[in-house]
Amino acid sequence: MGIARRTPPAPATPGGSPDASALGPHYKWIALSNTTLGVLMVMINQSIVLIALPDIFRGVHLDPLDPSNTSYLLWMLMGFMVVTAVLVVTFGRLGDMFGRVRMYNMGFAVFTACSIMLSLTWMHGSAGALWLIGWRIVQGIGGALLFANSTAILTDAFPAKQRGTALGINSIAAIAGSFLGLILGGVLAPVNWKMIFLVSVPFGVFGTIWAYVKLHDTGVRRKAKMDWWGNVTFAVGLISVLVGITYGIQPYGSSSMGWGNPWVLTALIGGAIVLVGFVVIENRVAEPLFRLSLFRLRAFTAGNIASLLTALGRGGLQFMLIIWLQGIWLPLHGYSFEQTPLWAGIYMIPLTIGFLLSAPVSGWLSDHFGSRAFTVGGALLTAASFVALMELPTDFSYWVFALLILVNGLGSGLFASPNRAEIMNAVPADARGAGAGMTATFQNSSMVLSIGIFFSLMIAGLSHTLPHTMHDGLVAQGVPNAEATQISQLPPIAVLFAAFLGYNPFQQLLAGHLGGLPHGGATITGKEFFPHLISGPFHHGLVIAFWFAVAACVVAAFSSLMTGRIGRRHEKRPEPLGEELAAVSGEAGIAMSELVVPEESGSPEDRRA
Repeated sequence: MGIARRTPPAPATPGGSPDASALGPHYKWIALSNTTLGVLMVMINQSIVLIALPDIFRGVHLDPLDPSNTSYLLWMLMGFMVVTAVLVVTFGRLGDMFGRVRMYNMGFAVFTACSIMLSLTWMHGSAGALWLIGWRIVQGIGGALLFANSTAILTDAFPAKQRGTALGINSIAAIAGSFLGLILGGVLAPVNWKMIFLVSVPFGVFGTIWAYVKLHDTGVRRKAKMDWWGNVTFAVGLISVLVGITYGIQPYGSSSMGWGNPWVLTALIGGAIVLVGFVVIENRVAEPLFRLSLFRLRAFTAGNIASLLTALGRGGLQFMLIIWLQGIWLPLHGYSFEQTPLWAGIYMIPLTIGFLLSAPVSGWLSDHFGSRAFTVGGALLTAASFVALMELPTDFSYWVFALLILVNGLGSGLFASPNRAEIMNAVPADARGAGAGMTATFQNSSMVLSIGIFFSLMIAGLSHTLPHTMHDGLVAQGVPNAEATQISQLPPIAVLFAAFLGYNPFQQLLAGHLGGLPHGGATITGKEFFPHLISGPFHHGLVIAFWFAVAACVVAAFSSLMTGRIGRRHEKRPEPLGEELAAVSGEAGIAMSELVVPEESGSPEDRRA
């Protein structure tokens, strides 16, 4: 009777998980392909909603010109971002404690299930909008689980000498996903708006099963206590502030914005007080959610200030450009309002190309020549592009516009990778996870903050000139004075959203009066009247918003000068290029938490490298 031979167990890390090198030479590529699929799917889904909003509103029968519907649009845009910003650090900590692959698998499953539920919407009006918003928020939980752990899975799976390539591929896939989403949304939404959610379901089901079967936890699992009071106060405080900003840009009473709304003030002030309490708690607990001591490092603090300011300066740019293209330029050049969402995405391609060209190159060059020239130069180049964009007429020559947004993308890419290197090289090896998580939170929060700031500045500019311009323009076309006065009182944000969604508002607002106008109202409802009417007020508001962006980028450049010379006392090797490129995802609208285990606790292969 023979004796069965047992295969020796695979070597394990100190935390009890199998060593990545024992899983075979192909495991790291499995991890890379699966996490890249996950990030690509999430980024496509996030941007596909942005470009498909016109068809979503038509599909659920919501009037975008009704001020009471403004909050629905804002929450469809920002609900996902708010949830991800709040939870990414917490889920990164849970991944450290209970297994990164386990948390990642859960994120894949949650995200896929939410895509199915979003496509099953059968209700209309407010009920349909609330259904979509609710599931988008839950989907943000899945996105946070994916973002918080995907980079860490790659860090565990790849040896140090190959980790840069892996993280760079993963991050650039996120940029590609944000671009592909704009195109897919423009193609699929006019056919059936539910297809924008269904398109990710097959990939989500495949990725979920593939991750469950093939991925293994190879990192060091650390036993730790969850900082519950820190988590609760951080979540409550940040959500309160972000919600206050969301409602602050909506009309309140006779005001064009809601910054005087008692509920908005309560949310902002109350949220700030709770965040102060969070800081007090974090200074007293043994294992805090945020390592506030990192702010004693000048390079870490100055680098994050610069990163936050550039993100604020650029965060609302995409929305301003979409409104500019969809509401003014594309109709003036013969595109119907229904076609403008797709073509706006196509005409913004140079912005993405600029970023993809410069981000990897600046990371490599900064390794050889230092980061400061690239962070300062990138921020100033971005500021210069904003100044040049302000000088463009609203009916511009496209090649000039394309060149300027290409320069804006180049400046952003020049800044991103070296800035990430400055921040992470300043952090001790055993605090890289905490430092990257904090930076990720700032990046995610900045997107919501920038939308609030840009729209507030734009609305402030429009409110001074738009009502008078709209009234006089309508009266000149034969619209009765009473009707023209009523329409001119439409909140500026409703006009902005009409342009953003590719609507011709006068087709709807004057539906009962078109027959009595000259030529049946053909001039008013044509492709040129609305763009010409709002172009002057829009450009006035755009200049105000872009001057803020210029100021933010200039201060970011000054802050980058303050990072100082970073020594190597905190680490044994420079930050690899790919780890710098992990910041690329944050610049595209997301930020993935780079939870890197201490080098001395990594896999044997890492230590040999």
